[in-house]
Amino acid sequence: MSNADTVFETARRLQQAGTPCALVSVVKALAPASAHAGDKAIVTADGEMHGWVGGGCAQPAVVRTVRQALADGRARMIRIAPAEEGHERELDDVLEFGMACHSGGTLELFVDPLLPRAELVVIGSSPVAASLVQLAPRVGFAVTLVAQGARAADHPDAYRVIDRDDAATVLPQVGTGAWVVIATQGRRDLQALGLALSLKARQVSFVASARKAQVLKDSLITAGSDPQAVAGIVAPAGYPISASTPEEIALSVLAAVVANRRRAAAPPAVQVAAGPAGTASLATALPARPACCGG
Repeated sequence: MSNADTVFETARRLQQAGTPCALVSVVKALAPASAHAGDKAIVTADGEMHGWVGGGCAQPAVVRTVRQALADGRARMIRIAPAEEGHERELDDVLEFGMACHSGGTLELFVDPLLPRAELVVIGSSPVAASLVQLAPRVGFAVTLVAQGARAADHPDAYRVIDRDDAATVLPQVGTGAWVVIATQGRRDLQALGLALSLKARQVSFVASARKAQVLKDSLITAGSDPQAVAGIVAPAGYPISASTPEEIALSVLAAVVANRRRAAAPPAVQVAAGPAGTASLATALPARPACCGG
């Protein structure tokens, strides 16, 4: 197996395990550097290196850069050249590190972070849930669908399909910090909300009108759920785009999840009212129109 084959196989294995890593490639090498253009390595945040991109003199700069790239998700170009150790400067888009090794030589490397896909858990068997399962993988999410009686064959875009919605079944299969969307739309709403609260999610969004969501939130609190956790459930879910069809509602919900994931600025404050299927609809920025469900 060639160096590149070994490196890519390692990358695949680490990504399947959910381990962040970076692909480091030698773009240019000037003798007497020990690496050559085209050499590659997979490097983890703890400094584990699979492959070859230079000897011990280069590795501290590589590991440091990999950690920075994994922290902010940005690729970087670096140059490691003979200079006083600790020397560091930025030249255009290239970060240059000094290398005090006697061997000399210069390396230019491209550091490309390979971050695990964010996990989106969709709870429900509604048309909106099905649309989310189809759309979310196309913007980088690994989607777990949780729905009573669901079949994996019916949802080929899902990373995982769990056919029961009890916590004992779901919790061992879902990591903490996932994004959760509840799109039950009247079927097993309370069960889904209780499950979502147990997942230690990054955020829980509920496709429902504000009125319905408040009734169910009150029921959760009465049943003993943590009031602060219940208050954190986002409902109505999604951005106010006057969504009507299941596909539009899924788009609205997913856009809000992506914006939060990217820490995007919040949308301009507008007065919102419950729209079709419980999504938010614009009340001030768009011409007024009657709601179909009365909130």
